[in-house]
Amino acid sequence: MGQQFSFFLPLLIVFGIFYFLILRPQQKQAKKHAEMLKAVTKGDQVVTTGGIHGKIVGVADNILTLEIADNIKIKIERSGIQGLKSTEKGEAAKS
Repeated sequence: MGQQFSFFLPLLIVFGIFYFLILRPQQKQAKKHAEMLKAVTKGDQVVTTGGIHGKIVGVADNILTLEIADNIKIKIERSGIQGLKSTEKGEAAKS
């Protein structure tokens, strides 16, 4: 019985290290991203996963309308938002 435990102990330690160094931070980041997606509103400057920068001009359930240039609007899924575009005002407000 003691030999079996001593065989699995290093595996458990490696799994624990893997969990706390890799899996847990990824879960926190995914949760933060999901909260950001729920919180986007009309007027926010965003960047899509494809690298398109735009301003949200319409929100309808899971579809967002982005204005990417004057009078050029596209519709994207909410999940297509990578993040909020940082602005000098926003960075100053965070400080």
